Amino acid sequence: MSAKVSWIGSIADPNTDAVRTRLPRLLLTAGEPAGIGPELLVRLAQRSVRASLIAISDPDLLEATAKRLELPLTLVRVDACDASLPHVVGQLAVFPVALAAPVVPGVLNVENSAFVLETLRRACDACLAGDAEAIVTGPLHKGIINIAGTPFSGHTEFLGERAGAPPLMLLAAGALRVALVTTHLPLRAVPAAITRAAVLESGQRLAAGLRQRFGIERPRIAVLGLNPHAGEGGVLGDEEIREIAPAIEALRALGIDATGPLSADTAFVPARLAAFDAVLAMYHDQALPVLKHAGFGDAVNVTLGLPFIRTSVDHGVALDIAAQGTADVSSLVSATLLAIAMAERARSCA
Repeated sequence: MSAKVSWIGSIADPNTDAVRTRLPRLLLTAGEPAGIGPELLVRLAQRSVRASLIAISDPDLLEATAKRLELPLTLVRVDACDASLPHVVGQLAVFPVALAAPVVPGVLNVENSAFVLETLRRACDACLAGDAEAIVTGPLHKGIINIAGTPFSGHTEFLGERAGAPPLMLLAAGALRVALVTTHLPLRAVPAAITRAAVLESGQRLAAGLRQRFGIERPRIAVLGLNPHAGEGGVLGDEEIREIAPAIEALRALGIDATGPLSADTAFVPARLAAFDAVLAMYHDQALPVLKHAGFGDAVNVTLGLPFIRTSVDHGVALDIAAQGTADVSSLVSATLLAIAMAERARSCA
């Protein structure tokens, strides 16, 4: 089978308003065009999803990807991100953004970095305007964007800055949820970033996000220490005494059920984890290796603190398998389903 393309200039469906009130509207970005992101969008289009899905991408890229994969795909052009087309298996609505240069699968090209950022801008701005409820992002390559001349540390930071809202990164794999006080920092820069204010603000955002996005009325949060054995009373570092413990006390004073500082090497023992709804870790590799070991391929990256929903895959661009037809769509499916569940929860609480 091969891709086929149909184009419409605008949605003129008399049932649009009814559809709009019924189905969550999700915007999809593929991320790095030379990676597996385009394949993931094409594979997602083959799934039955109860939502309105709009890919913000280059239609020619998606068409070429579908042909390479020999998957049926009908692309429907929309002129705005507030279009409400119920998703149909084998079909994908596309808001067109043009690539700057042809894509060679597996080969990064600095010329297309602006395309990646433009898809994110369009998605973010559409959500801020109320045209959509959620963004589901594919993997991008931070390095090539920086090489192209744009300082960029990740989706989380980019969306937070554009939305004017301090973000909090959380990854979820089933019942295991891990949030981060610091995200994409060099390890040597982490200790200075672990301040009482940073831990307190992160704990507040986490508690609010668990209530708002996950429906957990009174979240129980395990707060990790920074040093081995949570500093062991100051012998192995005093950040726990100076910064983290006072922040935990402040969280408790606000009525937030926070426990710690806990030693990271025992906090993830299943019997101990059962007492908490989420873990607040101090830095990226303190907790994410545990989470990805528990659920890699099905885990979901969630950005809390934004005025809209954002979920993402838990993996990278996988240049080594781009265009080989072997990319696993599981994480993107999980991210999409979680975004739908969050959108439906938000609607029911409105």
